[in-house]
Amino acid sequence: MKIQADAAALKKTIDRVASYTFGMDLTWDWPGGVAYYGVSRAFEATGEQAYLNRMADWVEEYLEAGLPGWTVNTCAMGHMLLTLYEQTNDRKYLDIIMSKIDYLENKALRFGDRVLQHTVSSKNDFPEQAWADTLFMAAYFMLKVGVKLGEKRLIEDALHQFYWHINYLQDENSGLWYHGYNNIQKNHMSGIYWARANAWAAYTMSRASRVTPEGYLYPPMMHIWSSLRDQLAAIKKLQKEDGLWGTVLDYPEAYGEVSATAGIAAAMIMQRNPLHAKYVNKALSGVLNNVADNGRVLNVSGGTAVMKDIEGYLGIDRKWAQGWGQGLALALLSAALEVVESNEKKEASEKEPNGEKAGTSLKSGNSGEAPAAQE
Repeated sequence: MKIQADAAALKKTIDRVASYTFGMDLTWDWPGGVAYYGVSRAFEATGEQAYLNRMADWVEEYLEAGLPGWTVNTCAMGHMLLTLYEQTNDRKYLDIIMSKIDYLENKALRFGDRVLQHTVSSKNDFPEQAWADTLFMAAYFMLKVGVKLGEKRLIEDALHQFYWHINYLQDENSGLWYHGYNNIQKNHMSGIYWARANAWAAYTMSRASRVTPEGYLYPPMMHIWSSLRDQLAAIKKLQKEDGLWGTVLDYPEAYGEVSATAGIAAAMIMQRNPLHAKYVNKALSGVLNNVADNGRVLNVSGGTAVMKDIEGYLGIDRKWAQGWGQGLALALLSAALEVVESNEKKEASEKEPNGEKAGTSLKSGNSGEAPAAQE
C-alpha cells in the first residue's frame, strides 16, 4: 500500500499527540484505555522509550491511589498493561492483566451463547445488550492475552465474541454495523449505523486477523475476514470529500467525526488492500488537518450511548478532546508510519550501492526482470 506521507513528519505529529495525551486527566477507564492503547502503538511504531516510561509512571501512580473494580470497559486498560509486560517482564503487570481476564471469563455478565454484555459499572446497565465497543474493550484484549500466553481457550473465547457480535450487529445487506443490539427486544434499538461503532468493529477485526497465529485454523476467523471485507467495501463509498466519515455513516449531512475516521482508516491499512490506498490517504489528510499544534485531536464526538434516534447522534458535542480520539488518531498515525518506513526500506533494498535497482545489473544477467512490486 502506498501512503503519501513523510516518516519524519508523522513522527513529529505522533509525538505531539502523545504529549497532549499524557497531559490529559485520564482515569482507569475506557477513555484512558483507548488513549494509552494509542500511545502503546506509538511506542511500537517509533521505539520511543519515553512513551513506555511515562506509561509505567502513570500506572505506578494509579497503583498507589488504588485500582477500581472491573467492568467490560475498564478492561480496556489491559492493552497498555500488555505492552508494559512485554517490554519489562514485570510480574505486577501480568497480575493485573490476569485479574481482568478472570473477571471477563468468570464474573462479567453474559447472555445468550456466552456473549459479553456491555457494562460500564457494577450495575446491570444494559441488560442483554451487545455493543460494538466491547470488541475493543474486552474481546481484542482477551485475544492478545491468549496469543501472548499461548492460552487457546482465551483465543477461542475472544473469537467467539467476534463471531456473535458480527451476527448481532452487522447488517448483511448493507455491510455496515449497527451501534447496539438488544437481545430481549430482538432489535437494534435506534438502528443507526454509527461511525465509531463501525470503527471499533473494523479496527479490532483487522488486528485480530494479523495477531492470531494460524488464524485460518479457527472457524470464526473466516467469519471475521468476510465481515471486514464487506464492511470496508461499504464504508469506503461513504467517505466525505475532506477525507472524514460522518458520525452517522449513511446520512450525508452528518458532521465528519475524526475518531471514527482514524479507526476505519487504520483498519484499511491493516488489510493492505492496495485499492484502499486512495481512501486511506484522504482519511490521513483529514485527520492530520484536525490535529492542533499542541497535539489535541479535534472534532471527536463525546461519549455516545445507543441513542433513541438520529437527532441524538447528530447532537453529540465534539468540542472537547477525548481519550478515544487521541488513541485512535495515534493508532492511525502509527500504522501509517509503519507502512511508510516499510516501503522506504523495501525501496532501499532494491537498489545497489551505486543506485541501480537490484536485479537489473547487466553483469547479473537479469536485466529483463521487473522490479519487485511495492506494498
